[in-house]
Amino acid sequence: MRSLSGASLVAVLAFGTLGTVSSTVGCAQVGVLKGQKSYKEANAAYQQQDYKKAAELYEDAVASNPELNQAYFYLGNSYDNLWKPSKKGDAANDALLTKAADNYQKCAEKCALAEDPIVKKLSPLSLKYLVQAYNADRLNDPAKAELVVQRMIQLDPTDTENYFALGKIYEDAGADQEAEQVYLRAKEAKPNDPAVYQQLAGYYTRQGQFDKAIQALEDRGQKEPNNPEAFYGIATQYWDQAYRGAGVNDADKKRYVEKGVHAIDHALQIKPDYAQAIVYKGLLLRLQANLEKDPAKQQQLIKEADVLHDKAEALQKQKAAGASD
Repeated sequence: MRSLSGASLVAVLAFGTLGTVSSTVGCAQVGVLKGQKSYKEANAAYQQQDYKKAAELYEDAVASNPELNQAYFYLGNSYDNLWKPSKKGDAANDALLTKAADNYQKCAEKCALAEDPIVKKLSPLSLKYLVQAYNADRLNDPAKAELVVQRMIQLDPTDTENYFALGKIYEDAGADQEAEQVYLRAKEAKPNDPAVYQQLAGYYTRQGQFDKAIQALEDRGQKEPNNPEAFYGIATQYWDQAYRGAGVNDADKKRYVEKGVHAIDHALQIKPDYAQAIVYKGLLLRLQANLEKDPAKQQQLIKEADVLHDKAEALQKQKAAGASD
């Protein structure tokens, strides 16, 4: 058997190495192409809402090309759509949601480093879907949801939606003090955002803290003085406390009604055909009539409330007729 000289051996090793590299590159390229093909077919199935087929094809896509980072979001969302709330507790069904969460997590991690801004946006979107997957009515894992939302806040401290999500997690867990602090952090992040004050008001209302709820709603009104809904919200809060509030004496009820009428009048100055506001003004006047000692004033308030009722009903019919045209 002929032996190779030293030079020939080097040449053979070099050729062999080059051949291996070329083969590896070729295999990688085949994987990329195969992944792209599966990804394209998966997108078509996804658009047709054939999530079972889409999931299979997205699995093929990332198996062929693990760097196809955006595919992980759609793979997760396909499993998410395949999960059925009515079958919660069924092992096979719940496994779909676990797969959804796993792929949302992968997408969040991988797409965060993407140079393409469109792909990069899938990272925070995946985190939002991941939080939903951990909700009490789904995987019911508030501890994991908390970690995800805290991460989202770190990524974008100005996105108040993340604070709202974290506040809800704490509320659902009965951690009321922590929830309040998170809602207040949202206000610090965007002090001029009316939605922050609306969320705060909702939290305080659920906690039965009327004074703080009203203050939050009035703060919202200051931030958007031309929005009739802001003043409508104040009025409905006053009506609710006067009508349903436990332990509220007649003097406070009367004061709340007066403040409610003042707020609803402001809303109607901005939008005179605001049917819901007209309805609530009528309700406030009827409540005021119940608290009134003078029979003549009582009848006057009731008549005014009747007129408002008819006006609101006419506006609602007019709106319904316009919508059907």
